Amino acid sequence: MLPPRRLFLLDAARLSAALSSVSLAACASSSRGPYPFSLGVASGSPLPDSVILWTRILSDPLKAESTPPVAMSVRWEVASDEAFRNIVAKGAAPAVPELAHSVHVDVKGLAPGRWYWYRFMLGDAASPVGRTRTAPARDEMPGQLKLAVASCQHWEFGSYAAHLHIANAAPDLVAFLGDYIYEWGPYQLRHPARAVRTDESFTLLDYRKRYAQYKSDPDLQAAHHAAPWIVTWDDHEVGNDYSGLRDERLAADFATRRAAAYQAFYEHMPLRLPSVRRDGFASVPLFQRYDWGRLARFHVLDDRQYRSPQACAKSSTRGGSNAVFARACEALRDPRRTMLGGEQEAWLEAGLATSRATWNILAQQTLMAQSSSVPIIKPDDGRFWTDGWDGYPAARKRLLDSIVRQGAHNPLVLGGDVHGFYTTSLRPDFSRPVSKQNPVVATEFVGTSVTSSSRSQEKTLEHVGKNPHMLYGRSDKRGYMLLEIRPKEVLTHCMGLEDVHSAKSGIAEVAAFRVREGVAGAERLG
Repeated sequence: MLPPRRLFLLDAARLSAALSSVSLAACASSSRGPYPFSLGVASGSPLPDSVILWTRILSDPLKAESTPPVAMSVRWEVASDEAFRNIVAKGAAPAVPELAHSVHVDVKGLAPGRWYWYRFMLGDAASPVGRTRTAPARDEMPGQLKLAVASCQHWEFGSYAAHLHIANAAPDLVAFLGDYIYEWGPYQLRHPARAVRTDESFTLLDYRKRYAQYKSDPDLQAAHHAAPWIVTWDDHEVGNDYSGLRDERLAADFATRRAAAYQAFYEHMPLRLPSVRRDGFASVPLFQRYDWGRLARFHVLDDRQYRSPQACAKSSTRGGSNAVFARACEALRDPRRTMLGGEQEAWLEAGLATSRATWNILAQQTLMAQSSSVPIIKPDDGRFWTDGWDGYPAARKRLLDSIVRQGAHNPLVLGGDVHGFYTTSLRPDFSRPVSKQNPVVATEFVGTSVTSSSRSQEKTLEHVGKNPHMLYGRSDKRGYMLLEIRPKEVLTHCMGLEDVHSAKSGIAEVAAFRVREGVAGAERLG
């Protein structure tokens, strides 16, 4: 068997050959044949003059073989009106089997700060129409950015009603912060009433099937059709609690599995990334920066690919997370341990230093505030979950110190992963009270899950009571966050579903907060 590195290079060579092919099959699809756009369309990675458009040619979401294993030429159009009377850009793009017949189009030459409509065509079949928009011009100060924030949508734990409500909210932008898929569960189109741990994904085909299953959902498609997305991943796009090139099984072939998962992620997301890299998909530079004029700069982080293994594992034969007392886990205090990796830390610091934005928004995966399950009386007290930022306290302090050192204006941290709404005040040293030497330096908003289950609200209230920098916690609601970002304030609405198991569930605001420009920390409204 070839070593993983050789396999990655061979895969990259095959992809290069496929994409450079001049003879693409038209693969005509008639209205009488199978519909090729069963997974809908999507857009993302908006810049002032361009946006990425995405689709995948697949007629049956549960049968990859329903697409012939030949290259195809897919036509696309972008218009300034929904009726496509004024087409401003059009062309053709390759859909090759080496990339699961996914299509990524970087549409350039668009006007800044405006809405567009787009669609794909194959033969005489047309895709659904998607709505997208470009970012404002770099020197423009928009009056408002409406941002929806979502994460953690385990298929087997409920409906995707939250996504229908996101679409109905008509946001300017959606930020998805990880766990777009979960690597395990039964393959079926109907959302089951309970989770069944079967069919874990290990191969590229497995991950492709999982994404197709998830993206078949009409409500998820509606949220993609409503606005451009910026995305990052967490662990379940690959495997539970993985860190760098180590999974909880400590599998010798995890690098190959991770590369397959990374490729499938690219194949199903509207990402502004090269489709072919020298090392295949052994690594993917996911951390990216997006400016929304002078109103906001998004620093999109990746806290999985470069992190150190979790400290103080449960056993020598198992990786992944643990819950440990700080005084019993010396590795927690090791300053060499990292969550983001040295290159990404330096990139973030540079992005904070050069930002001219009113709001600096860190879009990342999980709760950043210290979160002890026992009261902390002395600095070395506390019991912490090692898969989150609490497992990397030195790295967290470096990040928060960097915010102070660079004078980043109005830093906001957004997170997901923990399946609950949390509002916190971030400071470099959580073991000491707020003071001039230890100020609140950033405000954190963590959104609940789209479907994934959580602990009881009673336990969450107990937990918040043990961590005084936590202003709010709500774990019994599934849903999303809606932020109204303005020059003088940010309003955050925590939107909770009435019944996650009902595709027709209503939704209501369960809490709202304001952050004023120039003032770190949130105030609750109502």
